[in-house]
Amino acid sequence: MKITFLGAAKTVTGSNFLVEAAGKKFLVDCGMFQGKAELELENDEPFEFNPAEIDFMLLTHAHIDHSGRIPKLYNEGFKNKIYTHKATCDLCSIMLPDSGHIQEMEIQWKNKKRKRLGLQPLPPLYTAMDALKSLELFEPVNYDEVIEIDENIHVRFNDAGHMLGSAIIEVWVKEDGKETKTVFTGDLGNNDIPLLDSPTMINSADYLVMESTYGSRLHVKSQNKAEEFLNIVAETIEKGGKVIIPSFAVGRTQEILYEINKLKEQHKDDEEFQKKYREIMQIPVYVDSPLAISATEVFKENMNLFDEETQKIIADGDNPLEFPDLKFTATADESKALNESQEPCVIISASGMCEVGRIKHHLKHSLWNSNDTVLFVGYQAPGTLGYKIVNGEKVVKIFGEEIAVNARIEYLEGYSGHADQEWLMNFVYSFIEKPKHIFLVHGEEESQEVLKNKILENTDIGVTIPDLGETYELNEEIQMTGKVNIRKTKKIKLEILTRLNKLKEELKDMDEYVRKDVEDINLKDEDMFRINEKIKDLEKQIVYIIEG
Repeated sequence: MKITFLGAAKTVTGSNFLVEAAGKKFLVDCGMFQGKAELELENDEPFEFNPAEIDFMLLTHAHIDHSGRIPKLYNEGFKNKIYTHKATCDLCSIMLPDSGHIQEMEIQWKNKKRKRLGLQPLPPLYTAMDALKSLELFEPVNYDEVIEIDENIHVRFNDAGHMLGSAIIEVWVKEDGKETKTVFTGDLGNNDIPLLDSPTMINSADYLVMESTYGSRLHVKSQNKAEEFLNIVAETIEKGGKVIIPSFAVGRTQEILYEINKLKEQHKDDEEFQKKYREIMQIPVYVDSPLAISATEVFKENMNLFDEETQKIIADGDNPLEFPDLKFTATADESKALNESQEPCVIISASGMCEVGRIKHHLKHSLWNSNDTVLFVGYQAPGTLGYKIVNGEKVVKIFGEEIAVNARIEYLEGYSGHADQEWLMNFVYSFIEKPKHIFLVHGEEESQEVLKNKILENTDIGVTIPDLGETYELNEEIQMTGKVNIRKTKKIKLEILTRLNKLKEELKDMDEYVRKDVEDINLKDEDMFRINEKIKDLEKQIVYIIEG
């Protein structure tokens, strides 16, 4: 049995693993690369395998960094079954066409620029219609059900507690008279995610392919998450401001709705708390994302997957995703009206990392306003607009315009959908028959190194952090048996984009230092002349590159 790591290798995006076993080739996930420009380039590249030769696919969950290249896979020849949980099928039926629509809109914008430069237009990565066609391949399965792919390969999907329908997948392979079991975690959930059950603990595995997003961090165990949320909202309303919540349309939005609804049951004897609660219940809470609206309906249709506490609330006649003054804005005109309105309100809008969608319009209208608050409730990947805002950038560019960041910026980590280091380790400890070897994927390098050392210190299990394109043979001795050659042009593209990013940072530093020199009243004329000449030379070089 061989695994080739073709995504989520030393990064948190683009999950894609090619498995070759018992005469079959199959994929686990086929996600889109998101975040840094050099990563997103990967989406346009040809697959490192022939899609028509893939016998089947296993999909851990619906998030686009795990499912987003399925329509591209379909377009390039893959026409076999995609096994995944029923709720994941439901969510992909709205998320993949939405992603296709985004691809169409983005290429339209790029092609306008290309036309002005006299260049040929480019096609989108895939269209909404391509995404709809690819849905024909989806084969829904239930948790805990053993699926026989053929006489040599069996799989079972277990609740991963990360999002609705997310799965830890057990794969049994019979080969050369021996059975081997490999477990793919997908994304493991935090143990206290609203609505969802905790991740399933697995009894045994020969090999474990495990996510490591928060491998170096412990979540702030916020028992007071509701109070923090309430205080932030109440303080913003008091100033007459808006609370903008960039939220992942699927999962995080529904969790926030649940938490807001649940506030009414908390601290009933605390008059101050109840007063603040009554105040925020008098202002509208808008879910401003067509995708989030559709996803909320999918959640309502799959309430049987909710945890015990939520099931009890439903049995008592309370819909955990509804409360007074909750409004859904379906149309673009309704969304624009929110930005024109001066009323205090809460706006929950996608995307969670602020890269696409209506959230960018809300940020453009609110970031400069010191009365408003931008409240982050999820992971922000390096290179994204959300990451820049959370990490303190004073000015950001939105739709080509520089916007000052004057709004209050808050981050509630307690809403994370990923297991932290403690629960990743607990997942490893929970195996009765321990894995022989662990492969760490879906994490930044620093996070992975910290987790690797933690596992090595506390267990006798070997750990590998694979590089993109590396193939490993799963035998008694784990061996890297090959590496996909990255094309030269691809390497050069990545190098150019990396250098451009570095240059951006250096230009910022230059701006700061030159301004200090120019404002220095003791600076001599000859020094001022020298600085001016150097900047003129730099300007000529930039113009030369643009014209070239």
